[in-house]
Amino acid sequence: MVADRLDLAADVMRSMPPVRPQGYVSAWPEYVSTFADQVEQEPRMKKPLPSPRMITQADEAMLWLRWVDKDIGEILWARANRDAWKKISWHHGISRSAANRRHEYGLAVIVWKLNGRTVPRKRSMEYVIEQTV
Repeated sequence: MVADRLDLAADVMRSMPPVRPQGYVSAWPEYVSTFADQVEQEPRMKKPLPSPRMITQADEAMLWLRWVDKDIGEILWARANRDAWKKISWHHGISRSAANRRHEYGLAVIVWKLNGRTVPRKRSMEYVIEQTV
């Protein structure tokens, strides 16, 4: 459920309108299309903006990333944004299996924190992951 929530947060952030400076205007004139221009064209559908509840849930999920180390948080966010394992492992200089292990560990740490438990520092990643399942 934590991974799904992070995926939702990434989707919400992707669907938000771009941030522009205050007073942003375009100097280009608006193109007026005629009926002949629009014949046999597919209508352009706009993606609906996320609901306020989705934005709140996304903000909450993004705050969970503070509970893990910076590199593990980057791996979690990259996977939420559907980055390939190859890109993630290349960026962090680790193998694919190590990146996957850190991803699972990060999810497990978030689950522990959400359940009000403290993560033991003197235990291995495998122990924390096994105790989550």
